[in-house]
Amino acid sequence: MTRLPAGIRGAATRIDAATPAHRDRAVDALRALAVLGVVLGHWLVTALVADGRTLRTASPLQHMTWPAPVSWAFQTLAVFFLVGGHVATRSYASARGRGIPYHRWLHARLARLFAPVAAVLTLWTAVTLTLLLTDAEYATVRTLVKLALSPMWFLLVFAALTAATPLLTRLHPLWPLAVVLHVDVLRFGFGAPAWLGWLNLAAGWLVPYTLGAAWTRGELERRRSGWALVICGTAATAALVVWAGYPAAMVGVPGAEVSNLNPPTLAAVTFGLAQSGLALLLRDRLRHAMRRPVAWAAVALVNLSAMTVFLWHQTALMATTAVALPAGPLPGLHTVPDGPGWVAARLVWLPVFALALVVCGAAFRTWERGGGGRRERSRVVRAHRPMTGRTPHV
Repeated sequence: MTRLPAGIRGAATRIDAATPAHRDRAVDALRALAVLGVVLGHWLVTALVADGRTLRTASPLQHMTWPAPVSWAFQTLAVFFLVGGHVATRSYASARGRGIPYHRWLHARLARLFAPVAAVLTLWTAVTLTLLLTDAEYATVRTLVKLALSPMWFLLVFAALTAATPLLTRLHPLWPLAVVLHVDVLRFGFGAPAWLGWLNLAAGWLVPYTLGAAWTRGELERRRSGWALVICGTAATAALVVWAGYPAAMVGVPGAEVSNLNPPTLAAVTFGLAQSGLALLLRDRLRHAMRRPVAWAAVALVNLSAMTVFLWHQTALMATTAVALPAGPLPGLHTVPDGPGWVAARLVWLPVFALALVVCGAAFRTWERGGGGRRERSRVVRAHRPMTGRTPHV
């Protein structure tokens, strides 16, 4: 087995030593897996097809059915909301115990959430104006801007749930699940207007978020809770796909009549229950794995750059596509995703997307530390010294 360079091992050891002993590293590991799952999922199912002077979005899921399991593995937003609900309710309880008022607690959390957004909006405003002034095809500009800003919907929903955390600490997940069920029955069973489905944008993600609150209350510590969620969620999702006609893909597919994600359907929510159960079952193994300094250092670095990675991964894909466009239609990058050859070629492009994302991260990482270059101490590790006797910031 190849040994890592001494410098990397030394840095990992320092990060490990600077982490509070009582920090639950499984929480950070789950968050890192959720963020990376979303990024890889988008890179695998999002294609920008060159059609003359126009770029349009396409997906291999439009042309092939066998890649659908990819969406099952990489549609990890439910895990992110599970962890988010757990962290927010635990953080709010800690703030109340220290006498911090709600408005100060909320401002601190939302500032960390939205500070990196300013950089994305600034860059894409400039890019959009430049493209329009240089007579670029309007359809291309619309495609690029929509793709770049699509992660914003997640932030708005997450911010709303964060703001409502004091009201959600005791809400049972069955209540929002019941809302999703009734909305889908009305939409698909009784022909209710399609706009009614957007109620599920809040209710659907409330389910894993309130599961996170139940985790904080200690109600999900037994392994049978995780197994119950996995078994019931998997069975319900399979029944909805096989017998109720829900799409098998757990992500949006361009041109599809029904999407499981926009807005969330009952199938997406039950699938999220199964994912949440699996995440709960993995906690002990992740805690054990995170005792290794190198593994923990990797997870800590992803968490420290989570918002940057999430907000810029689509820009990295588009930048790679645009830079390579003069070379002609390249397989897996500009071509129609209509066969296994495209999938194989796309896998080759993933390291290039990752490199472009690293460049974006290096350019805009300071915004995640507080915005505009103002640096903040890490929330995951405490530089140069372990922290003892204090409640960890999460």
